[in-house]
Amino acid sequence: MSAYRAVFSARMRVLLQYRTAALAGLTTQIFWGLIRTMILYAFYEHASGPQPMDWEQVLAYIWLSQAFFALFPMRPDPDVAAMIRSGHVAYELLRPVDLFSLWYARAVANRLAPTALRCLPILVVAALAGWLPWPGWAGLFGGIASLALAVLVSSAIATLMTLSLFLTISGQGVSTLISMFSYLLSGMVLPLPLFPDRLQTVLRLLPFRAFCDLPFRVAGGHIPSDQIPGVLGFQLVWVLILVMAGRLILQMVSRRLVVQGG
Repeated sequence: MSAYRAVFSARMRVLLQYRTAALAGLTTQIFWGLIRTMILYAFYEHASGPQPMDWEQVLAYIWLSQAFFALFPMRPDPDVAAMIRSGHVAYELLRPVDLFSLWYARAVANRLAPTALRCLPILVVAALAGWLPWPGWAGLFGGIASLALAVLVSSAIATLMTLSLFLTISGQGVSTLISMFSYLLSGMVLPLPLFPDRLQTVLRLLPFRAFCDLPFRVAGGHIPSDQIPGVLGFQLVWVLILVMAGRLILQMVSRRLVVQGG
């Protein structure tokens, strides 16, 4: 485990140096948070019937999603992608470590470092503006636990995006599709309870809600405390499924990998 902790720590230290980029991302997240707030406020003002979430819960959801937007699996690991395209990934295969765990540790660091730089200022602004209601102690600790599992789910999906580069010429198409579906079906665009009823069964089964919709609804107080263990169990199951799928894919592609020159 010491090797993976070292990789995680080194990657975190590298990414935490990009403070100017974090400042730019912080400004962007606040701007888009205000845009989303105005759009959904207009929807609630003119809604003709009761909605599955109160406005205060939706408002908290918006700003929690803006604060933790960097958890979203937008693209593969760029360094690993470059190694796969150049053939230098052969050196990775020779390392005396578990390759999936190595790349998974990098994926976790890629999610946590930008989030650490951006989330606290956004949460402070939202709290001072009265946009984050107190969810209760169960909601607070349940939200923290759910966010921790959200990092693991998102990192597993990002690692699968990286592994897809072994299976296609460029990998850009697969990564774009996964990123697009993740963004739409995770609740990042719109809280999932606001989607049509006929889609709810499918949305509840997909893993995307595990890194966005569920943790933000728990932390925002929409999910009752007695349902939090079920939420955490759902997230944990998808962590195990995605990690097992990633290991199987890596095992399969490493057997048929051909590197130019050897």
